[in-house]
Amino acid sequence: MATDFPEVIELNVGGVFYTTSLKTLTLDPESHLCHLFSGKKDPPLKDAKGKYFIDRDGVLFRYVLDFLRDQALNLPQAFRERDRLIKEATYYGLTKMIDILKPQADPKRGYIVVGYRGSFAFGKDVLSDVKFRKITRILVCGRVTLCRDVFGATLNESRDPDHGETDRYTARFYLKHSSIEQAFDMLQDQGFYLASSCASGTAGTQSPNDLKPGVDAEESRWNHYNEFVFCRD
Repeated sequence: MATDFPEVIELNVGGVFYTTSLKTLTLDPESHLCHLFSGKKDPPLKDAKGKYFIDRDGVLFRYVLDFLRDQALNLPQAFRERDRLIKEATYYGLTKMIDILKPQADPKRGYIVVGYRGSFAFGKDVLSDVKFRKITRILVCGRVTLCRDVFGATLNESRDPDHGETDRYTARFYLKHSSIEQAFDMLQDQGFYLASSCASGTAGTQSPNDLKPGVDAEESRWNHYNEFVFCRD
């Protein structure tokens, strides 16, 4: 029974020592820990120093104790052992902890990257006849379901070899129009916000001999590439 255990428990978990209360270990009545320290199962063996020994990952056990104490899980940034911690939570029978570590994916959340390559369009008089902007194609990258949800009929999927499947990501979509502001409006209407952006420089030094047929040399000097990352939480 629980009264057979002291109120303060000393543990040796995989060679790492912990001191905690009996109340903490038995907070979750359905957990394996509660069964061990309440008499429902045989108690753990003791090591040479009299500490209860549990043959599991001692370092990750700190998060198990934190969860039992606070009923919340606060992992450090860039935590890379989530899968191993799920295994530990499974062993200890902490279903609520497992649910936190394995949240259900929200189909409305995600990122969409919009990019375009542009230039300034020049006429016969070069600078005196320059147009403000020339966009050849707007690229769209992201989860297929999100891209279709946002851009609908304006999304061109003809270059995507796996069209038809939805639970995947692609970098091969583009829009049927060349108005970047229209794309931004559609993203905003669907609850996305701009998270980040980057752009290449202009006025490159490409040799006229390297240009493709029909490409104006002056326009080529002003080529630039822009990319925008949009997020919906």
